[in-house]
Amino acid sequence: MYLNPRRVFQEVSTHEAHHQHVLYHHFQDFIALETDRYCMLKSLLDEFEMSYSVITIAGNRHFFVSPEPASGGFLGFPLGGQTAIILAAHYDRVPGSPGANDNSAAVFELIEAALKLREEQVRSWLIIFTDKEELLQGEGIRDQGSYTLAMGLRDAGFGGAQVFIFDACGTGDTLIISKTADHLMKYETGPGITRTRHLVQQLRTRALETARHLDMDRVLLVPTPFSDDAGFFRAGIAAQTITMLPAEEAAALGSLLRTKPDIADALFCREVPNEALVLPKTWRCLNSPEDSYLRLTPQYFPIVVRFACALCGG
Repeated sequence: MYLNPRRVFQEVSTHEAHHQHVLYHHFQDFIALETDRYCMLKSLLDEFEMSYSVITIAGNRHFFVSPEPASGGFLGFPLGGQTAIILAAHYDRVPGSPGANDNSAAVFELIEAALKLREEQVRSWLIIFTDKEELLQGEGIRDQGSYTLAMGLRDAGFGGAQVFIFDACGTGDTLIISKTADHLMKYETGPGITRTRHLVQQLRTRALETARHLDMDRVLLVPTPFSDDAGFFRAGIAAQTITMLPAEEAAALGSLLRTKPDIADALFCREVPNEALVLPKTWRCLNSPEDSYLRLTPQYFPIVVRFACALCGG
């Protein structure tokens, strides 16, 4: 069932903090086609008095949100690069698409998670809202904002940070832990690939253990479409993508991949093959006018918020 997010958020707000109601009240404006999402995201972070900096790398503007005001460390953030938990979500979208699920929902969910982590005084986390995840025709992974961002993080000693990418987390009740990294590393060679595979396994294990700790009974481990993880991997930093799907779509996808594992290749093609037509409707609606609030299921947003907070120890 797909509901108007404003109505659901108004119902939930009687049981949640006032700032949550105010936050989601801005959602419809954020997905409006004429909205300058950079300016609105900056305004939202200012409104909730979040500690953040805007870092411009290769012309892309990334928001770094931290638990406390910047003072020393990497780009002013007092975090240990090898132990930091980084949660990331891109805030850009394809022209002509509202971008409700890709990726407005995850942006708002991570803002809510940041507010909860701040209230609980949890430290050692960093949330990055990334720019230019979406690629134009003819562009490749090295053109992603996450690629040059990850290069900067790596050079600053954050190569061992635990990075979790949240993308398309607004539709469905089933947590999807992506196996796209396996495809990305399938043909990679060199001395660093063994270490990267080990780090990927650590991230995946942490995600699965976190889901078990929260008693989540709807969790699926399958390949997903490329996200910011592609740029991170190309720069040499392991990253784990998290997304959501409706239970019926997740079950159908799991069954399909068991019988036709080669269908996963459809997820990684820029030119969409006919086989992609059998992939989840939720994914087929991304990057199109159909990616509107009508396809969101905000009653399940708390699942993502809880999971994000738990990854950070909250």
